[in-house]
Amino acid sequence: MKRLSGIVAVLVVTALTFAGCAGTSSDSGWVTLIDGGKGLENFDRLGGANWRSEGGAIVADRSPDNSYLVTRQSYRDFVIRAEFWAEPLTNSGIFIRAQDPKKIGADNSYEVNIYDARPGQEFATGGIVNFAKIPVPNPPGYKAANKWNTFEITARGSVVTVVFNGQTTVVMNDGKFPQGPFALQFGNHGKAPGGVIKWRKVQVRPL
Repeated sequence: MKRLSGIVAVLVVTALTFAGCAGTSSDSGWVTLIDGGKGLENFDRLGGANWRSEGGAIVADRSPDNSYLVTRQSYRDFVIRAEFWAEPLTNSGIFIRAQDPKKIGADNSYEVNIYDARPGQEFATGGIVNFAKIPVPNPPGYKAANKWNTFEITARGSVVTVVFNGQTTVVMNDGKFPQGPFALQFGNHGKAPGGVIKWRKVQVRPL
């Protein structure tokens, strides 16, 4: 009887353990890459930006070139959730489905832009550079400067949807870049460094 009780106890604990794991994985399968000031170890660095942990975020404000934090995994269909803080002259963005992790750019990936002061305002914050335009003049809700913001970017097949602070800015249908890593940018503003970019939380969920 004692042996049977022990077996029952083990089965109950095992069942509870699996239930807990299922609850964790059923939290939609989100993978957290940045959380507060932690997460630089989850990316490869490209370029010379001074990425660092500061004030509960991953921060950059100086670089001799356009610089990136590039994921080590490639993604095809996915959702990205990102919380970020920008200044009026911040030049940043999330480059998705990059074709070459050693050479990131708007000509070989989809650049979901963070750049309120971009000269071509049709591809300012919330647009996908060269692919999906936002209205000009930009609606007030499309500005990122001096506050915490959220992006939710969904890529499913050829359709990419960008939601900025709860508002859909673009829905693009384009199959040029089917798969690749994504990258977080610190870019310059003309010949001077762009404003600071801060990433507080970045998560991805493969679909």
